[in-house]
Amino acid sequence: MSYEGGQYDVIVVGAGHAGCEAALAAARMGCRTLMVTINLDMVAFMPCNPSIGGPAKGHVVREIDALGGEMGRNIDKTFIQLRMLNTGKGPAVHALRAQADKFLYQHTMKETMEKTPNLTMLQGMVEELIVENGICTGVVTKTGTAYRAKSVVLTTGTYLRGKVIMGELTYESGPNNQQPSVKLSEHLRELGFELVRFKTGTPPRVHRDTIDFSKTEIQPGDEQPKFFSYETKSSEIEQLPCWLTYTSETTHQIINDNLHRAPMFTGIIEGTGPRYCPSIEDKIVRFSDKPKHQIFLEPEGRNTAEYYVQGLSTSLPEDVQLSMLRSIPGLEKVEMMRNGYAIEYDAMVPTQLWPSLETKRLPGLFTAGQINGTSGYEEAAGQGIMAGINAARRAQGQEPVVLDRSQGYIGVLIDDLVTKGTNEPYRLLTSRAEYRLLLRHDNADLRLTPTGYRIGLISEERYAAFLDKKQKVEDEIARLQETRVKPAEVNDLLAEAGSAPIAEGSNLLVLMRRPEIGYAIIDRLSPSPEELDEDMKEQVEIQIKYAGYIEKQLQHVERLQKMEKKKLPEDIDYSAIHGLAMEARQKLEKIRPISIGQASRISGVTPADVSILLVYLEQFNRVAAAKG
Repeated sequence: MSYEGGQYDVIVVGAGHAGCEAALAAARMGCRTLMVTINLDMVAFMPCNPSIGGPAKGHVVREIDALGGEMGRNIDKTFIQLRMLNTGKGPAVHALRAQADKFLYQHTMKETMEKTPNLTMLQGMVEELIVENGICTGVVTKTGTAYRAKSVVLTTGTYLRGKVIMGELTYESGPNNQQPSVKLSEHLRELGFELVRFKTGTPPRVHRDTIDFSKTEIQPGDEQPKFFSYETKSSEIEQLPCWLTYTSETTHQIINDNLHRAPMFTGIIEGTGPRYCPSIEDKIVRFSDKPKHQIFLEPEGRNTAEYYVQGLSTSLPEDVQLSMLRSIPGLEKVEMMRNGYAIEYDAMVPTQLWPSLETKRLPGLFTAGQINGTSGYEEAAGQGIMAGINAARRAQGQEPVVLDRSQGYIGVLIDDLVTKGTNEPYRLLTSRAEYRLLLRHDNADLRLTPTGYRIGLISEERYAAFLDKKQKVEDEIARLQETRVKPAEVNDLLAEAGSAPIAEGSNLLVLMRRPEIGYAIIDRLSPSPEELDEDMKEQVEIQIKYAGYIEKQLQHVERLQKMEKKKLPEDIDYSAIHGLAMEARQKLEKIRPISIGQASRISGVTPADVSILLVYLEQFNRVAAAKG
């Protein structure tokens, strides 16, 4: 006999990075929200690397913030180091990365959630979904309590049938020796969902006082750091350095000598691991020609002696891990505080989802994060905020919000998952985005803040500040275009900058298009307005210098958006469309794309198939119009 625990608009299962964003988004949009998690001490926990951001991932954090999410604000309050990566390359690949105080990060996020109106937090193990008339209407916990809602979001991370593996040792567990979720996984299978087995891993942690830092290279943070949230203007936080060392020939020999004890190679591990974050034993085998690999030593927090050994993810036995560590320069006398391990878990095949992240099989049920086959905190949080938004909008009887590939890396991530699926833990890379120059770290607010405001996640005050910034950038571009200089006024400065002289008058906008000319020169010719801050200047420079490339990408986006607007009927029978190739029919039937644009991105659907779909759609619309 189940006990009724209450009625909500949205229930979020799980409190990792996806769950936090989903629950906060739904609650802030006015929905009565319940977040259920196995252990309230693990809210926003970082079971693997104590960092946020990096290439593509940092862009996602900025996008979450531009939409009104929490990850950017939270890391800005709790970082111990900030570094902008790829500064020697173009602005499309500039990426911010932060080392987190992992304990402060989770405590600060939990405190934010506890103070959020409309949000109730509950410790409990969800074992079943409530299904009524083919719709998900709630959850049942291990204690038999039923909680009901208009929408449910599953963000179970790596907990579904979690199994920890280290050498010959295996046992059922979630990350960091937490309880795994076994019955919910079995229940999803009973409901007809297709699940796959994936694997991830983590390296050992070592004691700071047993590291010889004199044998390593210091990796300091940026002297003038930039931040993830558009709301963070400055910080008094003192930064801590990370340290770089390398594996040695001895390290590689120890690993090779113990491959017969490595679960990856003995068949103990069944799950598919992440291609872009391999274990050290996998790296040594795959890249046997490399004499050494980078190892970063990263503090896990300000008030702990634990250091994270980045680059040494492993599931080798404990004794091999210690030998391996002590073969690395600077770690010869190191003490290991926690072992590395691999963890296997069940994940949802993501082609079972609509682009809103609602499941096709069970309306009212949304999934987000590692359950959808992704890796990484940032990918999880990006899905989390979108699932939370759409679960809330479903509860409110509104249409879902779907970001397309030209609007954000979050759009690229979700479209890749629901259209192509993934046969390994998916990691977002800048190379996955065809519009990299549009999806920059610096312009996430210009792309997404209007959406965040429209759905109620961006305050009036923040939106007014955004509009003010946008106007000032536009005004400055206009000022530079209108301000003309003569050769005599500018040629000495151009020579100083190593730039060719001009023979006749020019405006400042044309001069700024030159790679070597920035505000250092422009301000000496015609000082910019005092209210124009460094972020605004950066925006002006990028928009001017890359105008031609940006325009080309925008034209391409416009052409593709015409395909996205050609919506396919929900009940379309692909087997009845004459001329479609058999593979295309099978893939289209399985994925059921919502538009011609999405159909064109399905692996196995050819341009010829797309042409046939276009003809079919035209005929369908003509018949529908005649009837209507």
